[in-house]
Amino acid sequence: MKNETLRPLAVRCNSLTKRYGSGETAVQALRGIDLDVHTGELLMLVGPSGCGKTTLISVLAGILDPDAGSCALFGRNLMSMRTHERAAFRGLNIGFVFQSFNLIPALTAAENVSIPLRINGVNRQDAQARSEAVLREVELSGKENALPSQLSGGQQQRVAIARALIHNPRLVVCDEPTSALDHGTGQRVMEMLKRIAVSRERALVIVTHDARIFEFADRIAHMDDGRILRIEHVTARNQ
Repeated sequence: MKNETLRPLAVRCNSLTKRYGSGETAVQALRGIDLDVHTGELLMLVGPSGCGKTTLISVLAGILDPDAGSCALFGRNLMSMRTHERAAFRGLNIGFVFQSFNLIPALTAAENVSIPLRINGVNRQDAQARSEAVLREVELSGKENALPSQLSGGQQQRVAIARALIHNPRLVVCDEPTSALDHGTGQRVMEMLKRIAVSRERALVIVTHDARIFEFADRIAHMDDGRILRIEHVTARNQ
């Protein structure tokens, strides 16, 4: 990405380590990870299953504590926050898009999208109005009252994207957002994510095995065995 050093940092991780278990069965998931993510960029984390990608995004999103090292989001050190402070910070500043959509079956599309606002104390009427507006942004006008079972996979993923964006988070984290989608639908979802989610004030981090969407990245961090082996600038690769 051009002039990345001129953009503010969204994420700075230094010397992150994480181990699961103990003794002979212990698994070292992260082995001294250093990573910067700038606002205005789409960074992908790629690598084989079990290489530490999901652990890394869980740490940088404040869901999981590392064993050592530090991780700061927008200048705030997550490790120094109390549990309730971190939860509140995450609720205001981070949006999540999951591989399995994680929609609540009994709620309509608009109700699913409104969940982050309701958690943050927004009243039902205002949350509903904002949900409908964001659903229009992801091209789901007319589907506000549809249940997840009445939507296609691509439509469900767009509802999940709307839910991730409705509270205007500064960091959006996606775990395999296209793996359950066919090629054409996955391309449309990525086009939408990049158009809506990436701005000068926001960063997008995507974990993926899907090589079909690599072209949407600004940078790709290649991981293996708990380490970042190299970071590739996609624009430079495509020139």
